[in-house]
Amino acid sequence: MDDPTLSNQRNQSVPSTPSLNVPTTMSDSSFHLENLPSRTMHINRMINSSYNRSPSRTIYSDRFIPSRSGSNFALFDISNSPTSTEGKEDGSGTYNTLLRAALFGPDTPDKKDSLDATACRNIFRYKTETKRSLHSLSPFGLDDSVLGISHTPVKAPRKVPRSPYKVLDAPALQDDFYLNLVDWSSNNVLAVGLGNCVYLWNACSSKVTKLCDLGIDDSVCSVSWAQRGTHLAVGTSDGEVEIWDASRCQRVRTMEGHRLRVGALAWSSSLLSSGSRDKSILQRDIRAPDDFASKLSGHKSEVCGLKWSYDNRELASGGNDNKLFVWNQHSTQPVLKYCEHAAAVKAIAWSPHLHGLLASGGGTADRCIRFWNTTTNTHLSCMDTGSQVCNLVWSKNVNELVSTHGYSQNQIIVWRYPTMSKLATLTGHTYRVLYLAISPDGQTIVTGAGDETLRFWNVFPSPKSQNTDSEIGASSCGRTTIR
Repeated sequence: MDDPTLSNQRNQSVPSTPSLNVPTTMSDSSFHLENLPSRTMHINRMINSSYNRSPSRTIYSDRFIPSRSGSNFALFDISNSPTSTEGKEDGSGTYNTLLRAALFGPDTPDKKDSLDATACRNIFRYKTETKRSLHSLSPFGLDDSVLGISHTPVKAPRKVPRSPYKVLDAPALQDDFYLNLVDWSSNNVLAVGLGNCVYLWNACSSKVTKLCDLGIDDSVCSVSWAQRGTHLAVGTSDGEVEIWDASRCQRVRTMEGHRLRVGALAWSSSLLSSGSRDKSILQRDIRAPDDFASKLSGHKSEVCGLKWSYDNRELASGGNDNKLFVWNQHSTQPVLKYCEHAAAVKAIAWSPHLHGLLASGGGTADRCIRFWNTTTNTHLSCMDTGSQVCNLVWSKNVNELVSTHGYSQNQIIVWRYPTMSKLATLTGHTYRVLYLAISPDGQTIVTGAGDETLRFWNVFPSPKSQNTDSEIGASSCGRTTIR
């Protein structure tokens, strides 16, 4: 059955004046607005008031992110000065300054003018999120300069001097790719073969000493210092190897065995290896009376590169047959053979940082530096240098190496391994840079060329500091002669 009340409501017409839904026991007329003058006046005062309204602005985000750039500081009771109006120091002034900087950013003239102009504006407004520095240490995301925080700047890449700090004249220094005429001892003495003589240059005192003269019918083809002590091995064009005591300038012994010139020498403790144009390698124990203990055969042309690994377990040899061989202490045949080079392999260097890492460089027709892992017998990588590779040496202080070059650019390149990015390219020699040695502190290299000069370069950092100059590099600059 229908509700009569609802039926009556449906039959009623829409009233012309608004009415309130009130209980039936109360009079509807008592709640009309015209009967409430006091309330009407209050509402009209709110509607028609002269209060400032917030202007219409474009909303950039649906998130409520306040922007405090237009804030009125007076509302927060934060003074602009750390001191009170009475001139007395306010104990919370420093705190207020930091708080204001954290909330509203640093005070600048432009910002102060902006704040004065917008003092009557609302405290908050809608705005896109502010980007903050990723390197800020402030919990408020401010620049560190606001709070007086300073940080050590990012260290710039190491700079390698582009000029040699010393140049020595070396008359009669031969322009022969297959010889090895320069070596630097652990006692900081440089040995150089000039014609038929060997000269010693003391890097600490710059004193030059003539060690030996082989005579007019013979010439120096290679020099190599023992790893410790003052013994120097000298390979001759007659196929002999002489052992000299540099401290007394006396010859200790002469060892034979090769039929042709000895262009490569390498020490392993008391064991001395010699490579010759007769294609053979002789292993000599200078403590034994015999001239040599064993003969290594494998190369089909002159042996021009020899290097023992740092653990004295492996010997690498390079020849004019474009081959790179690796021998162990007891083998008479190579245990590893690498045939990827397309020219003579004179440049050989073992890494002091990674066991079994070997670098080799090819001649004019090859121009490549190749890296090998002799532990796994793998070819790691190859870098085309664009010119003949004459020498290689690793830094013992950092994982970098130096290569010297001949045709056609005669340059010296400092490489970072394993990326093989160039740290520096050094020029100055006018002939092929055929000779290379490194100082005992590992910071300085000396290069020799057919232009009859020896040039000293500071290329590697010290083990402790990359900015500390070596004692050698700190010596007097200038150009002198080695004899």
